[in-house]
Amino acid sequence: MSNYSVQTKLLHNDYSVDKTSNGVSVPIQHASTFHQEDISEFGQYDYARSGNPTRDALETTIADLEGGTHGFAFASGMAAVSSSLMLLSKGDHLLITEDVYGGTFRFVTQVLSRFGIEHTFVDMTKLDEVKAAFQSNTKAVFIETPSNPLLKVTDIEAVTQLAKQHDCISYMDNTFLTPLLQKPFDLGVDIIIHSATKFLAGHSDVVAGLVVVNDEQLAQQIGFLQNSCGAILGPQDCWLVLRGIKTLHARMRQSVESAEKLANYLEGHSLITKVYYPGLTSNSYYEVQQKQAKNGGAVLSFELANEQAVEQFVERLKLPVFAVSLGAVESILSYPRNMSHGSMPDHDCDQRGITKGLLRLSVGLEDADELIVDFEQALAYTNQPANTI
Repeated sequence: MSNYSVQTKLLHNDYSVDKTSNGVSVPIQHASTFHQEDISEFGQYDYARSGNPTRDALETTIADLEGGTHGFAFASGMAAVSSSLMLLSKGDHLLITEDVYGGTFRFVTQVLSRFGIEHTFVDMTKLDEVKAAFQSNTKAVFIETPSNPLLKVTDIEAVTQLAKQHDCISYMDNTFLTPLLQKPFDLGVDIIIHSATKFLAGHSDVVAGLVVVNDEQLAQQIGFLQNSCGAILGPQDCWLVLRGIKTLHARMRQSVESAEKLANYLEGHSLITKVYYPGLTSNSYYEVQQKQAKNGGAVLSFELANEQAVEQFVERLKLPVFAVSLGAVESILSYPRNMSHGSMPDHDCDQRGITKGLLRLSVGLEDADELIVDFEQALAYTNQPANTI
């Protein structure tokens, strides 16, 4: 199967046909425990927390797509983040992307810190600042690129090289771009994390997290944590993610095409003070994004003059769902200040540029021109152009 393109491997792989029935769908095994034939030698499965055939199918599939050796399925993206960060111990120090997802920010600042694990937030787009932030006890680097919600782009290979020089493991949140658009292992990353709730599942009907490694020792450690903490993904949800992955290529292609069109439209609108999208040639991160990813992805952020303008705009919109999350078949508009980064204190949001006028848009499968028409009518009811305010 390795000779096939990713597009084809999404549909034709080791789990395309069930070996027991020839069914063209992975069976959902709901059993919580498994009969053993011997008192001393157990079969492949004994208790569902430790292993499940449906979960194995998903874990093998994501490992293959990322070019890794082992995959692990968790009950949510944050379960994947928190469990994998438990590789750290008391006294260790973590370097982490400055404008990381709010849930990750909360876990690092309010949970890991209670166990004596130190951290430093750093703008990873500035290599000099990254270099200066390493300490004698730094054990890991956590990268999120493009970052959430400002779409800042870290030079992954440059940062992972620094991590290796300091004998640190590197984590990478690849949720925004998926294995189709960005391959972190090729750039030196050790551990890849996904909120599979987003683009991988793609239908706003399942909450899931995935971790992938390409090292046997790390695989044993993550597997131990998965089994010990128990935040596993159930078989029904594993099946939903597997079903979503089958259409990932088609969905991403359409969503990226529409995102590029919307980003260009917004960039030219007088009411939009700034557009954050690394797929725009005018974006300061465009070159590094082109170097390490296929395109700018299907998520963008943009800024209106103030919170009042946001309220007026959102009130008039008809097509995008106004909600938390992203990566679905429907376009999802969110307000990071109160949603994805609601757990981040105001002064931290201000410091990172997550303003009260910032909106994040995950572009779905609607007709892009109809989305633009909807945006146009909603913007007509907002404040005066930014340069007159």
